[in-house]
Amino acid sequence: MTTSFDLHAVKAMVFDTFGTVVDWRGSIIAEGNAYWTPVKGVNVDWGAFADSWRGKYGPNMNKVRTGELPWTKLDDLHRMALDDVLAEQNVSGLSEDDIHHLNFVWHRLNAWPDAPSGLARLKSRYIISPLSNGNLSLLTNMAKFAGLPWDCITSADLFQHYKPDPETYLGAAAILGLEPGQVMMTAAHTGDLEAAKKLGLRTAYVHRPHEGGPGRERTMPAQSDFDVVASDFRDMASKLGL
Repeated sequence: MTTSFDLHAVKAMVFDTFGTVVDWRGSIIAEGNAYWTPVKGVNVDWGAFADSWRGKYGPNMNKVRTGELPWTKLDDLHRMALDDVLAEQNVSGLSEDDIHHLNFVWHRLNAWPDAPSGLARLKSRYIISPLSNGNLSLLTNMAKFAGLPWDCITSADLFQHYKPDPETYLGAAAILGLEPGQVMMTAAHTGDLEAAKKLGLRTAYVHRPHEGGPGRERTMPAQSDFDVVASDFRDMASKLGL
């Protein structure tokens, strides 16, 4: 692969996490069908439940971004959204402990199959870290659960800003002691990468066509849109010469 930049100038790769590294939707569906329906009697369409829950993610973060809410970590935004979804889906009979445990399903998300081994290959050259809107405790628990080999964790609550605020991308570079051009933002979402690119970060796209479930498949962008465009993390490692 011919690249338009010096691969060795990049010192760190930072990663969007939900949908890029872990399969949030499939994980919620799997836990719902394996535990919440048979054990706790929550009879819902878990795909629709996951979609509704995730659908409140952006609007709730925007309330923080615009000052309607004070800084609020993602665990608490998830809980606000979960309370709404449980009411919308007419789910009752769960204890407070049950609801807390369900809310923490975001700490128990499964990695995409290529992620642990692909990340390990990328780690052989680069510092690797999530750069996620998840809070630090969430990302730490997720890494333990899913076997993600991060060198460190950078999260929105370190900067008290959510992506795509510039403070997140520039803060990640600063906290790693690097210039923006020495950091490669890696994501399955083009908007995340475009925001990072405008601030001088390098960009790597990984394709997760089925993140949103049936009927919501994504098209891979052109190879020229970002510094690296790959089908998964193993392909990304190969394209980076690892």
